Amino acid sequence: MISLQEGIIPEIRQKNDFAVVAITKHGVEIARKLNEQMSGTDVYYMSKFVKGDEEQRSIQLFEGSVRMLFPALFPAYQGLIIIISLGAVVRMIAPLLKDKKQDPGVVVIDDNGDNVISVLSGHLGGANELTHEVAAAIGARAIITTASDVQKTIPVDLFGRRFGWVWDSADKLTPVSAAVVNEEKIAVIQESGEPNWWTHERPIPPNIVRFATIAEGRASEPNAVLLITHRMLKPEEQSILSNGVLYRPKVIVLGIGCNRGTASEEIEQVIAETLEELSFSIRSVKAVCTIDLKKDEEGLLEVTRKHGWEFNYFTPEQLNTVHVEAPSETVFKFTGAYAVSEPAVKLYIGQDKLTLIKKKSGNVTISVGLLEFETSAEPGQGDK
Repeated sequence: MISLQEGIIPEIRQKNDFAVVAITKHGVEIARKLNEQMSGTDVYYMSKFVKGDEEQRSIQLFEGSVRMLFPALFPAYQGLIIIISLGAVVRMIAPLLKDKKQDPGVVVIDDNGDNVISVLSGHLGGANELTHEVAAAIGARAIITTASDVQKTIPVDLFGRRFGWVWDSADKLTPVSAAVVNEEKIAVIQESGEPNWWTHERPIPPNIVRFATIAEGRASEPNAVLLITHRMLKPEEQSILSNGVLYRPKVIVLGIGCNRGTASEEIEQVIAETLEELSFSIRSVKAVCTIDLKKDEEGLLEVTRKHGWEFNYFTPEQLNTVHVEAPSETVFKFTGAYAVSEPAVKLYIGQDKLTLIKKKSGNVTISVGLLEFETSAEPGQGDK
């Protein structure tokens, strides 16, 4: 727990780019929701609102005046998302302000979660883009007061963040961002992931065109590329990223069955080998699913904690409602379910089609499925 004392800058555990701060009961609920809906956030709230799962979720508790927390947060984070009244925030951060090239972006959310307001460093600090991403994540209204900021384009460094998308490398973020801002020809090539990434009411700018495949995007001869895929690229596809950013959407779901006491190292090795065989990126894994008998399996818990993956489990009765390719009487004898990994994935993704039905390796059984999304784009919204 962080104990805030006058004149002493507290020690914090900074893991991500953005800090979320709350001091009220409703604010804490918004902060926790945002932490679930938008990756890349570290959450801080008052210890009196402890829920019991803070350590598991890497949420940091504090006691004392929140004003004394900001001297530590200001230099550490790219952006601050503060669920406190606007006037109070202005008074607390005023002594810390330097200039727009150094100050983090600051965004304020009202205690009801209705409005998200860009407060500080709207352009250079990215607060305006962050405001739109946060508003989209919690279903609020984005309020931008910068007169010259019309938000016509994509924030390359925040693209898909509310869905949990991560980029493979930051090498091309700057030149690609420049191409987007300068309204050059941009190809958004999306093979997987959530399609509703455009958060504005206005149409997608005409210089940004969406494609379903790398071949189609390459044929358009773009100046820059945003590529969204869970696949590992083939050697002949690599050149598409000569001026491009590769995003990894969270679409891979793993079903895992294992013997009691299986080491996390063995489970992780099977996962890594399987994904390599499928040419899938481990950065696109969203969740691990299993039977409720394994909800306390330490090896599984260690792996999911290490990677920050969701951990889901189902009862034998739930698993037995799903058709499986090769039901096992032996598995049923020990677990009450005719299979574990295969039906667990099918239940999570909501369909019967799997990329890998089942593979047994040592003490581990693994199945792999992909989350699919319906296209929500309308004609004339930059699709090809």
